[in-house]
Amino acid sequence: MLEKKTPIIIVGCGFLGKAAAGLFLSQGYSVIGMGRSPLIEDFSTTDSFSFLNCDVTNAVQVQAVANKIPSQASLIYSVSSGKGGEDAYAAIYRDGLERVIASWRPRRVLFVSSTSVYSQTQGELVTESSAAEPERQTGRILLEAEKIALASNGLVARLSGIYGPGRSVLLRKFLEGSAVLENGGMRLINQIHRDDGASALFHLITKKDTSGIYNVSDDSPATQHDVYAWIAAVLDQPLPPLGPADYHRKRGWTSKRISNQKLRATGWSPRFVSYREALPELLKNRSSLFV
Repeated sequence: MLEKKTPIIIVGCGFLGKAAAGLFLSQGYSVIGMGRSPLIEDFSTTDSFSFLNCDVTNAVQVQAVANKIPSQASLIYSVSSGKGGEDAYAAIYRDGLERVIASWRPRRVLFVSSTSVYSQTQGELVTESSAAEPERQTGRILLEAEKIALASNGLVARLSGIYGPGRSVLLRKFLEGSAVLENGGMRLINQIHRDDGASALFHLITKKDTSGIYNVSDDSPATQHDVYAWIAAVLDQPLPPLGPADYHRKRGWTSKRISNQKLRATGWSPRFVSYREALPELLKNRSSLFV
């Protein structure tokens, strides 16, 4: 376990990064958040949290904050390209990570990647040793960024689809009436609650014996039909209608079962073992899905 007050740098304080920052703060770590806009007002603890404006695609800005990075700091690189395409992915995920590591020389690096790098479509069980051959160039860029992190003796966390308070694409589509059961709804979906994702990042970077790549997903891959059936049952509403498959999804069309056993073997476990367990909380805040 890292000593308390070991500085944690979180690049990308978005939906997941903010939750991770709050967790580290609650456990007595000093945290420096970093991104393109201030987020200090989102945190109640200010003594051990500071925020630095820095665009990782800008070499001048990255170098300008280098003298503000404490020695022996550990880095969690949890950025997002927003709705950007290949160029944005390359600039933010790959080139930004390489630039930050070279300039700041963190003690330890944890790169937040995605299970979209796995392109399996036949319901295969996918572990960290399974083939990662994404169809989309964006996925291949993520793999390039992973190699940069691993080459610096860092860690990679491949997260499934993230949902949580105020964010659930599947629930939002169901509530707004745009959900469809694609080709009967048998495509497998893998998800992770935001808070479980944050706890996984905390667990991985604070344990001394973690290394390599870890899948971060809940215990229950489920078909699209299963997920919508859970929602329909809770709301006492009919299932969505049948529809064609969306093969133009941003991160590709896949159907696979992500295994979290490697991560579980290190002592981590999810609070929400499946999406079904999280539904009551999500429905309490359903209005925020449309903000």
